[in-house]
Amino acid sequence: MKASQSVIDIWRRFDDFPMETLTKAWYSQIASVNKQRTVDLMKLHREEYGTSGNCFDLAIWLINEFRENKLQAYAVFTPHFHVAVVVIDDEGYKYLCDLGDQWVQPILIDREHEEYTEEFVEGFFPGAQIKLTTQLENLIVTYRRPSGKESNQSFNLTPVSDSELIAAGEKTQRNITSPLVEKRLFMDDQVGHWGFDNYKSFISRNTGREIEDQLSGIEEWANRISRVSGINEAVVLRALEVYSR
Repeated sequence: MKASQSVIDIWRRFDDFPMETLTKAWYSQIASVNKQRTVDLMKLHREEYGTSGNCFDLAIWLINEFRENKLQAYAVFTPHFHVAVVVIDDEGYKYLCDLGDQWVQPILIDREHEEYTEEFVEGFFPGAQIKLTTQLENLIVTYRRPSGKESNQSFNLTPVSDSELIAAGEKTQRNITSPLVEKRLFMDDQVGHWGFDNYKSFISRNTGREIEDQLSGIEEWANRISRVSGINEAVVLRALEVYSR
């Protein structure tokens, strides 16, 4: 179920990228007609401030990297306005790539491949086993946590055009509702997951979830988020101030 090396090599360029909705809050305060940033601007912001972006930023950037390396790639949507990427490798097989949900690695979704399975597998999502189910143009991903709890997510595998992707990205960049940060943690024996949501933070491992100590103000939260994510602390603080309004 693992991707071919040509896909993995490009995916690994994003290993240190968090998924975060802080940048769009920070960028909302900068005069610009378009809120969905170009790849060049995303690269510049990452170099200067350590930012990455939300699921739309990451999908747009990842597609660009695949195409620059001569691999076909396009976006796919869920019903809940989440976006991931499908890439086609040199042999014509398709893989789902979801940086927005911080997957550990891409996963084979091509039923014609001899290694394709719809059994639960490990090593693709931090702190959970996953199972795929294909139904016509829909892909259902089932996540099973160490506690045994299961949840599902559905992807419409119909390719999304570049113009549709940018338009949807523009819409989500203007939706400033709540701050969220997710970051993969590469440990000796596994890939964990650090999350910040609704002013709580936690680490998910193969053994379960650990809630971190609560903090008292956005300055303390900005420091913790910056240390884990690598985003400039002043940018994080500014974003949290925007969200707190």
